[in-house]
Amino acid sequence: MSGIVVVGDAALDVIARHDKPLPHGGDARAKIRFTGGGAGANTALWLRHLGAETTLLARIGDDPGGRLIRAELEAAGVRCAFAVDPEAPTCCVVVMVDGSGQRSMLADRGANQRFVPEDVTPEALAGASHLHLSGYVLLDPPSRAAGLAALAAAREAGLTTSVDPQAAAHITDPAAFLADVRGVDLLMPNTEELVALTGSADPASAKELLGTVGAVVVTAGLDGASWVDAGGVTSVPAVEAECIDSTGAGDAFDAGVLTGWLAGESTVDVLCHGTRLGALAVGKVGPQPV
Repeated sequence: MSGIVVVGDAALDVIARHDKPLPHGGDARAKIRFTGGGAGANTALWLRHLGAETTLLARIGDDPGGRLIRAELEAAGVRCAFAVDPEAPTCCVVVMVDGSGQRSMLADRGANQRFVPEDVTPEALAGASHLHLSGYVLLDPPSRAAGLAALAAAREAGLTTSVDPQAAAHITDPAAFLADVRGVDLLMPNTEELVALTGSADPASAKELLGTVGAVVVTAGLDGASWVDAGGVTSVPAVEAECIDSTGAGDAFDAGVLTGWLAGESTVDVLCHGTRLGALAVGKVGPQPV
């Protein structure tokens, strides 16, 4: 398997785990830690964890946070094709994780929001066979043009492509989003994103997306995952796991699916790779492999 380029956010995460509901205007105890984050960086690190040669294409700030993120990624073996923004800070996300392991996020995309087409260079794509794009890049208007440029450059270079929509709440114009991802080989929504795109939580509803994209991979948490293509719908159950922190589970799932698919494995095996990695992700604090 040749290299994989991931296009998406690199961030610092502030994870606050709390057991009780947050009192409006009051105080609550929490366990707090700092870690690397960002959907793009998360997927890149899980890909590298699986042995894939991985490049992360992103924009960071010229600040201590950006330098820390780069150092950690490079130490893990991820090649960083970063544009450094002299004005905007590195992305930072406050992640609030409740007692059931479910997360809510407050995100400041910072420099990632200023990602521009000129940041997508031929050098970043050199040696790659696949490009994976985080939907945050497309769904935030300031960075959308750069996301489209990345997909166009990948197609011109003969790379296969995948897109994870990432955030159902930001899919306010489904038709426009689908126009942006037309021609992508794999679209990788979770159930909420599938509802935003098709109006239905049934994985079979993804059939209406075929023709716009080559195949759809739907992750449904405790209900497992499904692969939808012209041959029909293939589903596998979830892997049992204690949910400590759901942050980044979808990013890990993407990495498992991509490595299996690019290696030419069966659809069932590809889905099982994804659900296994998703289970590993929720069983620990933080969105990245240790």
